[in-house]
Amino acid sequence: MVQLNIEKSLSFIGKDSLAAYKEQVKAAQEALENGTGLGNDFLGWLHLPSSITEEHLSDLEATAKVLRENCEAVVVAGIGGSYLGARAVIEALSDSFTWLREQKNGPVILFAGHNIGEDYLYELTDYLKDKKFGIINISKSGTTTETALAFRLLREQCERQRGKEEARKVIVAVTDAKKGAARVTADKEGYKTFIIPDNVGGRFSVLTPVGLLPIAVAGYDIRALVAGAAAMEKKCGADVAFEENPAAIYAATRNELYKQGKKIEILVNFNPKLHYVSEWWKQLYGESEGKDGKGIFPAAVDFSTDLHSMGQWIQEGERTIYETVISVDKVNHSLTVPFDAENLDGLNFLAGKHVDEVNKMAELGTQLAHVDGGVPNMRVVIPALTEEAIGSLMYFFERACGISGYLLGVNPFNQPGVEAYKKNMFALLNKPGYEEASKAIQARIK
Repeated sequence: MVQLNIEKSLSFIGKDSLAAYKEQVKAAQEALENGTGLGNDFLGWLHLPSSITEEHLSDLEATAKVLRENCEAVVVAGIGGSYLGARAVIEALSDSFTWLREQKNGPVILFAGHNIGEDYLYELTDYLKDKKFGIINISKSGTTTETALAFRLLREQCERQRGKEEARKVIVAVTDAKKGAARVTADKEGYKTFIIPDNVGGRFSVLTPVGLLPIAVAGYDIRALVAGAAAMEKKCGADVAFEENPAAIYAATRNELYKQGKKIEILVNFNPKLHYVSEWWKQLYGESEGKDGKGIFPAAVDFSTDLHSMGQWIQEGERTIYETVISVDKVNHSLTVPFDAENLDGLNFLAGKHVDEVNKMAELGTQLAHVDGGVPNMRVVIPALTEEAIGSLMYFFERACGISGYLLGVNPFNQPGVEAYKKNMFALLNKPGYEEASKAIQARIK
């Protein structure tokens, strides 16, 4: 389970300043529990881990089994929260070089619908042209441009290559219960469907079928993932004292740092498998808090890689940043540094040491250097890269995000600013219904 250490931040904010948040956090927690705060119609994620039924998990596993047994590849079509959670978990648990291994114990999981790159989509469809592939289409509306465009291409290709009847068995829709283009298509074609709950926003949806189905298709234990999240749900509950509640402490610490001019939070990992956890986290916090002219800017780096690029700025740049480091206590494999008689690289002092020991010292050395350089640090520790640990990590960040948004004074569960680019894009593309907007934007860009 997640452990939080804020000692390397306290010298910047002080224990008294943090303790002053106790009543504010209590009020935020009560607003979440009682549904009295802003965005209270999107609180379905709050007790989701502890409410998932055996029947639901069995249904997801059975569908995943069909796809695993009938597909060489499965494409997850979705954008934002409709793909980032699943990708974060799958990448964290997967062999980094699974693509290169000839022996696979299940389909390759691919992603589409999260960009409008013609080369990307061409190369994806080209790769799939001799493959038996399936599709998981994730969209509440079925009209989100990026995802709908990808699904149109993929569906046509799947039906052409496998025949319409066979394609129906390997296309799954995760969508609204009753309405929307994706629901109409799924009902008409007879696709297996799962529901995206109305009260769960995309960035909080990893423990719905949005995340659980692709994770199960990838061959990972969704029961353990849910169990880890449920344990963290209990640990971060409103009945847990502030001093013992990691989500409450994290939310309070980041808000006090923000108040003191630390406008940028950098999420750091020292394990490349966590890259997409950072991508998921950036959406979670950026979309939840960045509104009303407020919000901590969420950034991320992969260390030690980015120490050779961003490290200089972090060490000596403008002091508007703090770091939250995700640390993995134990790795899954063992590899030691060999002895070399010539020692031309000067690394014999490391001979016999595990590579992870070197990495851990890089982590500690970096933390000390950055704190000395004026960068507050928090440390989030998970025991290992397992389903249970990743589940607990994700719920920890979700719960803290809800609390933090209320402390900041914004609605953490809407995203009105996301629509602005869509209106301009539709006007530029002359979408029916946007005639006046098209005239206005054409005049503007002349």
